[in-house]
Amino acid sequence: MVLVKTQAGQEALKDRQGGLTSRQRSAFILFDGKRSTGEVLAATAAMGITQDDVQAMISLGLLEPQSGSGAGAAVAAAAAAKGTGQAVAAANAASSASSTSYEATVAMEAVKGSGRSDQQRYTDAYPIATELTAGLGLRGFRLNLAVEGAGSFSDLAALAPKIREAVGDAKFARFDKALFD
Repeated sequence: MVLVKTQAGQEALKDRQGGLTSRQRSAFILFDGKRSTGEVLAATAAMGITQDDVQAMISLGLLEPQSGSGAGAAVAAAAAAKGTGQAVAAANAASSASSTSYEATVAMEAVKGSGRSDQQRYTDAYPIATELTAGLGLRGFRLNLAVEGAGSFSDLAALAPKIREAVGDAKFARFDKALFD
């Protein structure tokens, strides 16, 4: 669903009022009518922004659905609210990617029914991935950059096979558990 700032939201942004925390304000700025809610949540996942934060901004009257977003947005919002929408979309996107991401696709299919959200998995696994790849030194420099550029669960899941290959199964186990268990 694409959300836009209301007039009250514009004023709250300009006057720095409206009861937003600094992390919510950072996410609020990204709602420009061009990015979907999923894209904003993925971009702000590292800050801990959740769907609840977005709902709070909507209930405060700072955000509203973009006019003309239609029933498709409502279906997408319902899927995201169930918590499986991102995993299913990520799995579908990964399955259409190259064969090197086959392991990531299988892993993402396995996590669809688990209790943790994709965002929580990303939040748990990201620091472990950066630690593992930073420990590789110059040998893992490009992989470390790729991990630091990963902004969502699906991005990290796509990098999982490369991380496993670089660090070995023993070190990878902790990352694997945080991301997929």
